[in-house]
Amino acid sequence: MAPQKQQLPPFQKDERVLCFHMEMLYEAKILDVMSGENGEGWLYKIHYKGWKSSWDDWVPQDRVRKFTDENKDLASQLLAQYKMLQSGKGAKQTAKKGGAAARTANGSDMSSARGSEERTAATTTSGRGPRRARDYELEQEDNFHHRPSIKIPVPDHLKSMLVDDWENVTKNGQLVPLPHAHPVSEILNDYLAYETPNRQEGSASRDLLEEAMAGLREYFDKSLGRILLYRFERVQYHEMNKLWNQADGKNKSAVDTYGAEHLSRLLVSLPELIAQTNMDQQSVNRLREELMKFINWFSRHGIKYFASQYETPGAGYAQQVDSA
Repeated sequence: MAPQKQQLPPFQKDERVLCFHMEMLYEAKILDVMSGENGEGWLYKIHYKGWKSSWDDWVPQDRVRKFTDENKDLASQLLAQYKMLQSGKGAKQTAKKGGAAARTANGSDMSSARGSEERTAATTTSGRGPRRARDYELEQEDNFHHRPSIKIPVPDHLKSMLVDDWENVTKNGQLVPLPHAHPVSEILNDYLAYETPNRQEGSASRDLLEEAMAGLREYFDKSLGRILLYRFERVQYHEMNKLWNQADGKNKSAVDTYGAEHLSRLLVSLPELIAQTNMDQQSVNRLREELMKFINWFSRHGIKYFASQYETPGAGYAQQVDSA
């Protein structure tokens, strides 16, 4: 019997790819490939475009993406969101009790940084001429080192659900049904009910838990209209906003109306949002630990909270989007 032919890795040496660094996707090149421990999976030595070779790193396969139009579009959204925050158009947060809660000043809730399916900042152009504005450029290293250091790993299946969510909205022209069957307020309350018995009453740990959840609640309410929406969702958001202004029962704010899909978008944006605060490193570390506990719990129970299906709006809705 002939020996079984070894399976080739899905990404090859010298291939142009996109690679996750924290929660951003960056253009990169594969320098080398090797099999993982016990022959399971593959590891890739990555060189990030625009960074010195000292940043080259071995990464697992789940951080690498094909250099396709869909993945480039996703990368451009994340980059556009970061640039918007850096330019001061996004939420401006200040720390409250160690930075767990934040208040937003300035800006309009009707703006959005997620309509990037139309953005040109990362549009691929043909030809070999040099480009002054590179696609998916990384942050300047000096700026990177001076930002608060926080990494919040997001489970792979939660990332996959985010990609599915992006495709449903931007590619398929669908919407998350609102008011959501399981709004963000319910998710946060469920987690508090789960975790509070593990914290001694009156302890610093209990206080941090409550402040972190209050901070997530406030971040969500304030940032939804600014950085969490895709362009196709803006008309729906305007309609919801009108209802909030006249509502006298439940579903009277973003946190009571939107659900797990938009909360997940906030979670992957938190490293960039927290970087805009004036928290010291110790406070950042405490907040990171608290957020990681919540994200791990949320990822385990996500199937309960995500919408079972999206809805397709009528032709009139699409016309409103085009004319907006």
